[in-house]
Amino acid sequence: MNDGPTQNGGTEASQTRIPEAVAGIQVNFCKQPSCRNFGIPASMKTQPRGRYAHLATERDTYKLTGSKRKTALICHHCKEETIVKSNMAIKEEYDRLTAYLSESSAIVSCPNEECPNHLISIGAEKRNYQAFGTTHSGSTRYRCKSCGKTFSVGKPTLRQKMPHKNAEVFRLIMNKTAFKRAAEIADVGIRTIFDKIDFIHRQCLAFVGNRESKLFDGEMPFPRLYISVDCQVYTINWSNCNDRRNVLMAAIGSADNRTGYIFGMHLNFDPTLDPKIVGNEARDINDSAKPAAYRKFARLWLLGDYTDTFVHNPGRKVADKDNGGPLCEGIEAVYEDAMSREDVESFEAQNDTTKLPTKGMQVHAEYTAYAHFLMLKKLSRNVEKVRFFIDQDSTFRGACLSAFADEILERRCDVFYVRIKSEMTNNERRKAIADTLKELARLYDLYQLPEVDLRHELIKEKMRELVTFGKWRDRWLIHPIATKNEPEKAVCYLTDLGDYDEDHLARLYAKASLQGIDRFFNQVRHRISVLSRQKPGRANKERQWFLSSAYNPERVMKLLDIFRVFYNYVEVGEDKQTPAMRLGLAKSKIRVEDIIYYK
Repeated sequence: MNDGPTQNGGTEASQTRIPEAVAGIQVNFCKQPSCRNFGIPASMKTQPRGRYAHLATERDTYKLTGSKRKTALICHHCKEETIVKSNMAIKEEYDRLTAYLSESSAIVSCPNEECPNHLISIGAEKRNYQAFGTTHSGSTRYRCKSCGKTFSVGKPTLRQKMPHKNAEVFRLIMNKTAFKRAAEIADVGIRTIFDKIDFIHRQCLAFVGNRESKLFDGEMPFPRLYISVDCQVYTINWSNCNDRRNVLMAAIGSADNRTGYIFGMHLNFDPTLDPKIVGNEARDINDSAKPAAYRKFARLWLLGDYTDTFVHNPGRKVADKDNGGPLCEGIEAVYEDAMSREDVESFEAQNDTTKLPTKGMQVHAEYTAYAHFLMLKKLSRNVEKVRFFIDQDSTFRGACLSAFADEILERRCDVFYVRIKSEMTNNERRKAIADTLKELARLYDLYQLPEVDLRHELIKEKMRELVTFGKWRDRWLIHPIATKNEPEKAVCYLTDLGDYDEDHLARLYAKASLQGIDRFFNQVRHRISVLSRQKPGRANKERQWFLSSAYNPERVMKLLDIFRVFYNYVEVGEDKQTPAMRLGLAKSKIRVEDIIYYK
């Protein structure tokens, strides 16, 4: 294709080589940290062509190539190929993921815009207001002491018929109770259960938005954060016997390994959009005629794109994260799967056994990943150093390296792949731990050091035997320390610029773990009925139906949001603390009632 597709499919005058930056977001650059082009975007200007093009004084260090479907940048320095992404689509998805923060920041204050108390919250400055009775509906009335204006603040449960059932329903759905069973126990109708889930979801977002605004506003600086990132896939049941295809959704989650706090659990689904309306508008503007990154609806799965994808990738399936085979074979299989994709950063494998949701719209998972890491970037801007331990997936690799390119070059951020072989029997786990203890005993006889130092020495031994995998020639450490939750593990240092000494690097390898996010994922499966692991109800493995799975992606999204708040603020660990308490966002365990009736 020509070296400069149009930004909006228009004339030559509107051409740009790569999509324009949006709100400071520009991700179209080389993703190899050791390359001179890392973090440096391609030029927006159309490049000279022909026999004298090499004589141009402002020649770009990227070549643009590709097809109608995909556009790619090829770095002149390292020859790495990167698929061009829509910065606008990333911004749209980022706005969707962080909307709860702005919605929660609405200030309840004197409505008189000329009053000095306007925009001064009744909660922040109570001396400026006085309680002034209640309305007929039970809402609290206030009077402004400055201008005398009276106004009321409605209760969260206003117009609810059975508010006394809210806490009971909250606890039931957080403890693996099926919806029909919860309705029976609470003695309400199934419609009431769904209405109360909607209400609880709104209250959870309002509550957590107020708390987490401190993180995003930079009010809570941290010296270090060690964040694990992975995704969990959910199957949405078919509800029409004439179309027995499932909807597959991916939720990307991140956790602070030290405190267990879950920073986000984001499903690649936007419930606010109507697929028919969007599809008609896309057809009217001929959106599909443009390369994917230059479309108005670049972040969304449209029906034509969906069909086109599995036509171009017939029979492709995502590599099994843990197929029971040797760890190294699994690592190589994931690299091979990535290279089989048109876009190495797109891990969704659509085929004729899956479909798009009929209500709401599925988002391309790579755009959810990019937005997720941009959210983490804002959250960690006052962190001295942040270390990411990400599941082996090129989607996470591209999104993380794009969002944190500046911090990586400033040496304030490091990124590691982590691969876990978890499908092991208890006997195999015990043997792996016993082998680790034998190795530590061997080193103790040599060095007479404390156990933590012996572990580092054992890692340093393995650092001299790194194993190379994949097209990118990534160098992996076969981790020598076995634990019950991570009995066999390999780690790859993706941002190795050669400036850390052996001891420093050994300490980072020692911290490499997915335990923070994996524990949350396990809790989701064990505590949310419609998201639990289940055996298919039919013999046809290609078109499965699950007894208790969800039928509505929006309900899955709401349950994940609710459970994130419950997990962070309500559920206590063995130390009698919640993740929010360990992180500093709460002084004590939060009662379910305090979340439900938050205002």
